[in-house]
Amino acid sequence: MRTDVMRLDVRLRRRGLVGYTVGMGAYAVLVVALYPTFKGDTGLDAITSGNSSLSALLGVSGPLTSPDGWMNANIYANFLPLVVLLMTIGYGASAVAGQDEDGVLGLTAALPLGRVSLAVQKILALVVIATPVAAVTMLAAVAGRRSDIDLATGPLVAATAAVIGLGIVFGLLALLVGALSSSRTTALGVTSAVAALSYVISALAPVVHWVHAVRWLSPFYWALGGEPLTRGIGAAATWTLVLCIGGLASACVWAVDRMDVR
Repeated sequence: MRTDVMRLDVRLRRRGLVGYTVGMGAYAVLVVALYPTFKGDTGLDAITSGNSSLSALLGVSGPLTSPDGWMNANIYANFLPLVVLLMTIGYGASAVAGQDEDGVLGLTAALPLGRVSLAVQKILALVVIATPVAAVTMLAAVAGRRSDIDLATGPLVAATAAVIGLGIVFGLLALLVGALSSSRTTALGVTSAVAALSYVISALAPVVHWVHAVRWLSPFYWALGGEPLTRGIGAAATWTLVLCIGGLASACVWAVDRMDVR
């Protein structure tokens, strides 16, 4: 299969991709390096001890000064997913709707390239864009074993894959909304709102009864709500994310195939 469109889209976003990856990697190294300074600070644990609401918002289920608690609160429960979503939602909204508004998609569609192949290459580009930031963060966490951040390899890989999967889910949603609406602004607005709601549901599910009842609607909950740095990801969560990605990808191919390109 040809990958010209995929490589072009990734190349056009290489500056942002490199910038976010280097920036997130530097932040992760800083968080890891600071851990020995704070790991014995019982005052930090006192902040969240007995305060389930604050613990839920920070993504901490145990002591804040434990390796998994520290990495969750500072990276995996909030900052890393945010950075990945900024990249994937931005690309998803621009990949079809944005290029259509700019008059670029019509030129691409005029090439001897089927609509299905075009959509598949856009999806592959999204996967590539979602991966480097999370992968570099994982490498920083592995290097953190020299700073007493002793995270089990399996759960760390699972948490990294969950963040990547989460980014792909919302990137695909942005691509789908953009293909259906032919509007980059609509794709950005709708997908960002859904992502924010998903995060709030996942964060509040442990402490608010009625939110807990609808937690299964949140991709954030399936990806990061089960303490993946500690326990890994269960089969139900894995299959839910896989099915979401598969369903959204199929819908994106269908929408691009039927899109009225300018």
